[in-house]
Amino acid sequence: MNKPVKAQILEAEERLRIAMLRSDVKALNELLAPELIFTNHLGQVLSKQDDLVAHQSGMLRISDLTPSEQYIHCSGSFVIVSVRMHLSGSYAGKASDGDFRFTRIWTLSSSGTWHIVAAHSSMVA
Repeated sequence: MNKPVKAQILEAEERLRIAMLRSDVKALNELLAPELIFTNHLGQVLSKQDDLVAHQSGMLRISDLTPSEQYIHCSGSFVIVSVRMHLSGSYAGKASDGDFRFTRIWTLSSSGTWHIVAAHSSMVA
């Protein structure tokens, strides 16, 4: 029996969180769609390749990523997730420790797995 969509997304979100913490490029490659558009907390628009390189090169290092206030909206062929995360780490050598809000759009890939086609992050004041 197939799991409900919300349960599948919760599992995908946790796989993503762990992959981000470990800079697991193989797992991230599976979770991010080829056409990914990601707007980071600095307003930079990144592709899937940009995101993978940031993890692989060590430009992005995450030591803590703790979720709270998670909202999931299922709508046909896509799912929108908004989650607040406490994030500690560094980006381009600059330390970061604070709360961020991530919004992600998940869709089913041609292989039947969920992947992210769009994402946005911002700092929470």
